[in-house]
Amino acid sequence: MPLVAHSQLPTFTRLMQEGSSVLTPERARAQDIREMHIGLLNMMPDAALEATERQFFRLVGESNQIAQFYLHPFTLPALPRGEKAAAHIAKYYDSFEQLKQDGLDALIITGANVTQPDLALEPFWEPLGEVIEWAWENVTSTLCSCLATHAVLQLRHGQKRQRLPAKRWGVFVHEVVDRRHPLVNDVNTRFDVPHSRFNEITRAQFEAAGLHVLVESMGNGVHLAVSGDGFRTVYFQGHPEYDTVSLLKEYKREVDRYVNGERNDYPPFPENYLGVQAQAILDEHHGQLLAAQAGGEPLPAFPEALIASQLHNTWHDTGEAIINNWMGFVYQLTNSDRRKPFMEGVDPDNPLGIG
Repeated sequence: MPLVAHSQLPTFTRLMQEGSSVLTPERARAQDIREMHIGLLNMMPDAALEATERQFFRLVGESNQIAQFYLHPFTLPALPRGEKAAAHIAKYYDSFEQLKQDGLDALIITGANVTQPDLALEPFWEPLGEVIEWAWENVTSTLCSCLATHAVLQLRHGQKRQRLPAKRWGVFVHEVVDRRHPLVNDVNTRFDVPHSRFNEITRAQFEAAGLHVLVESMGNGVHLAVSGDGFRTVYFQGHPEYDTVSLLKEYKREVDRYVNGERNDYPPFPENYLGVQAQAILDEHHGQLLAAQAGGEPLPAFPEALIASQLHNTWHDTGEAIINNWMGFVYQLTNSDRRKPFMEGVDPDNPLGIG
């Protein structure tokens, strides 16, 4: 069911232009349908801030539960922001203090850029911990994406992420390893997921923390796991929310970093993402770029539009199905009073009645 455009956030207009179902508050009030309020703790850097909004708003809005979805983006003041992003946040984002007062049915926590070898040294560590602890006591279910998964494993379970030999970057095949869990009910048993990370939590670490692995990739690690009760916390290491062009835009940023002297080597292609023709075009662009640098000529434009038309999305439908299942169970378990995370009679230690 639809998102409700309860603020002037530009993401709502962008999604409407893309064909997504978005209600005005007036239309929403005319319908006798239950509201669901979902927080989005957006910790992504300025360049990806608004794209991340759209990606998660889209996934939630496309789930087909009988509800009106009010999404509430917020962030952490400890994260450094440029002038434009700070203005966007000040105008359109909620505060954590207000959301604590109003309550939430569910919470999504995004990834973030890090600069320290230990997450506990990051300036956002303590305020993020406050959000995580509040959500555990007051929100029916929290979905953690990538870095947020690593942070929760360290904060709540003492499991620190491990550095990979090389960046795991690309689109990888995964399998459902426990088909009985309701979160993966009626989804493809094999499907693709994008990854973009230098670190990982291993299966052994998830299991040592008492968590349950649902989806993993041979050679590329766990994608989806859940807390021991089966539902209170959902962990993604991959990025099912990514747009078709997200990895291409990442690749372009890495090329720009090379041009600006911020990395010494020319970036490799994301794995299993670009076709042969797209790779040939990018190889040609690489050659042209090097020649222009050597000759002191203007640098060629990155052929983003040409490559984008050749890309395929092989992950969105399954990601949407998993989010649909997640939203469905949040709907079933939550009380209409957002200050009470569970309906009367629901066991918070085993909300799905598993086992």
